[in-house]
Amino acid sequence: MVALALKLALSPLLVAQALRTRALVPQLPEAAGARQGAHGRCATRLRVLLAGDSSAAGVGVALQDEALAGQLVPLLAEHCQACVQWVLCARTGLTTAQTFDVLQAADLGVVDLAVVVTGVNDVVDQVSSTRAVRAREAIVNLLRNRAGAQHVVFCPLPPIHQFPALPQPLRWMAGADAQRHNRALRDWATERAQRCGDVSTLELEHVHLSRDNMASDGFHPGPPVYRAVAESLAAHIGQHVMPRLRLDS
Repeated sequence: MVALALKLALSPLLVAQALRTRALVPQLPEAAGARQGAHGRCATRLRVLLAGDSSAAGVGVALQDEALAGQLVPLLAEHCQACVQWVLCARTGLTTAQTFDVLQAADLGVVDLAVVVTGVNDVVDQVSSTRAVRAREAIVNLLRNRAGAQHVVFCPLPPIHQFPALPQPLRWMAGADAQRHNRALRDWATERAQRCGDVSTLELEHVHLSRDNMASDGFHPGPPVYRAVAESLAAHIGQHVMPRLRLDS
């Protein structure tokens, strides 16, 4: 209630700062390079879908090899001892609900595992955490029913309160919104995991953002941040997800 009252009191300033930030922050392109491929020579095959917003699409780096997909796939092949066949379905600006729409319209094929990166645009567009959770539930059901996905890993929102591009108090307020979305994500993922066993999220508290490790816009990850997230994802999937999957050899 205190945070809501403060947001309402500061709303004229927050809106002005948001509009000015949007006008000043450069629009970086998505990373160039392949959006599907295979890595590894093991007999076990792991089919992976990566989906989401600009951070999934690799905004902030020049090539997909430096982005999340390009850094995650080789690590997954190593941690899971599998040949990873991967597809990237991501686009700048997507909210969680819009990611569902894009996936619903896509030819998904068959996947064993999906990694979904969304949430920052939910905060930017002031989507409630309840609506974002409903969209995540819809994504899981879609991927299970249409693509045969056995597990979906959701990345938490980054620490927006550390984004160099955002002025105060906008940075603090957006960071508080992100933390609220992350609490809702964790609560839902815990409940769904107990009920269905097909979702998980991970902690990224050790990933700190600064001008040194972020992109030039101060809003998107740079290669070190993508690497840190890829390492955490690969370790989480290798330890907690891979043993549950039924895979083709």
